[in-house]
Parts: sequence; structure tokens; C-alpha cells
Amino acid sequence: MKYLEFHFNLTPASSDFVDVLEGVLADVGFDSFVKSDDAIVSPSDARGLTGDVVFTERGDMQAPTATTALALHALTAYVPASAFDEDTFQAALAAFPVPGVSITYTMNEAEDRDWNAEWEQNYFTPLDVDGRCVVSATFHRDVPQAEYNIVINPRMSFGTGHHETTRQMLRAILHADLEGRDVLDMGCGTSILAILAAKRGAHHVTAIDIDEWCVANSRENIALNGVDNVEVHLGDASQLPDTPTFDVVLANIHLNIITADLPAYVRAMRPGGLLLTSGFYADDLPRLRTAAEACGLRFVRATEENRWCCASFQL
Repeated sequence: MKYLEFHFNLTPASSDFVDVLEGVLADVGFDSFVKSDDAIVSPSDARGLTGDVVFTERGDMQAPTATTALALHALTAYVPASAFDEDTFQAALAAFPVPGVSITYTMNEAEDRDWNAEWEQNYFTPLDVDGRCVVSATFHRDVPQAEYNIVINPRMSFGTGHHETTRQMLRAILHADLEGRDVLDMGCGTSILAILAAKRGAHHVTAIDIDEWCVANSRENIALNGVDNVEVHLGDASQLPDTPTFDVVLANIHLNIITADLPAYVRAMRPGGLLLTSGFYADDLPRLRTAAEACGLRFVRATEENRWCCASFQL
């Protein structure tokens, strides 16, 4: 699957504004984000809504010129080329909910390259969740041993489990009773959640993703971790059965996809089944609760990290 890679600058610079931008982009189809501060691009290549003020490499501010460099781009974001709509994207930026913020960006087609080397050099360090679960890459050495160790081969630029939503989902799985349960992982990515569910005693795990790269990488990661009860399928919620099949559903996807697919999840859940979901902001929890309760689900609890939310519901 081809991806488009966007580098965004925000003025004024703020980590809070970056978090808001992530949410805005997720709602229009962007599915992967990397916060970065090491790229410099020419303003002649930058496009944006205002661009009246930019940060220079030294961190001061000046009006842009043909030779001014934009430094410290705040966010790199990826969207499947097939899912990108220019008009929808521009409308989302124009409606950015924080007034007075200038957004500039560059866009190019994401290259196929050695993501193992890329992550090793720039981004990926082992992830430790409460001392109970450690997620590491194949190139790491001297990885701390935990109750559950997961190894992944990062074949793409995202999906390593470092986002707040994935951390909270891993934590929720650690606290859930999965022994002997049948589990569904929707939008599985690298299948970190599916692998942990298997290690936590799930009877069988079904993992589904619309991205063929994710399906291939998931199968590789499942083999790396020696779990034999996880199967991966290419597709979406339309593949789910209309008869109760799963005791637990994991959905770490975009809010719009979750709400649209809730009826399919519920049809596939056994009575008393548990839905663990993330991929949305805490401000959006009331909207999700309304949609979930309309499908017969009962809200159980929610956690929050840097405004990102993880919620559980029971049928």
C-alpha cells in the first residue's frame, strides 16, 4: 500500500497543538504519526493556511523569505494514498479548533526503505508498560525481561506501540481476564495487541487489518513471538460474522471507524463480551458512549494519557 508522508510545522509551537493536530488528521484518514524535530525544509516547498510567521533554525521568529528555512517540524504524519482527499484535508485544517495557529506542511510519497535501520537510528526504543510488558525490536540487545516480552520487526514507519493509545490498550489487556477467551483485534497493525492477548491466555485470536503491509508484518511478528493461536486476515468489519463468536474485541482505530463499526462488533460478541477501544481523545468519549449504548453496550471505565483515551464497554 502506498502512503503519503506529511511534515507539519505549527506556529506558535506547542506540544498541545501537535496533539490537537493529530486528532484532526486522524479524523480524515491519517493513521500513523511520528513527533520529530530533526528536519529542515525550504519554505519555497512549504504550503499552508497562513504561513505569515515561521520558526527559523535558531528558534526565533521572522517573516518568511525565499531563503528562510523551516526548522523543527513538529509532526510527521502518514495517510494511505488511496484514502487521501485533498478537499477534506484542507477543510479539516481550515477548521483547526485552536485559533491563531499557523500550519504549514510539505508532502511527498513515502519511500520504501529499511525501516529497521530507520527506527534503530531515530525513533524506536523498547517500550515498558508498568514493568509487566516490554515491547522491543529485533535489533535491540540487553532487553529487560518482563512478565510478557514481545518482539517486533518494524517493517514500516509506524506501529511500534509507542503512541499513548497503544500503551493504554496494552495496559487494559494486562488487566483483563483473557484466559480461554476468543479475541478479535480490529485494525491490528503490527499485531502487538493480538500477541499480548495470546500470551495472556486467550484461546484464539483473530486479527484483521485493511493494510496488506500490516497483515504481512503481523504474520512475521506472530512467528517471532512463538504464538500459534493468532490468525490474520486482510479486510474490515464487513468480514465479521453475524453470530456471536468473540468474548473480547480490541479496537484501537479512529473514532469514526469505531462508531461506524460498533453494530458489527456487537453482532459478533457473545453475551457479556468486553470491548476495549482507543484511538480517540477524551473529549470524544461522550460521543462514543452514546453510540455504544445505542448498540446495547454498557460503559465500564476509561483511562486518559495526554488527552488520548481508552475505554471499555460490556455487552
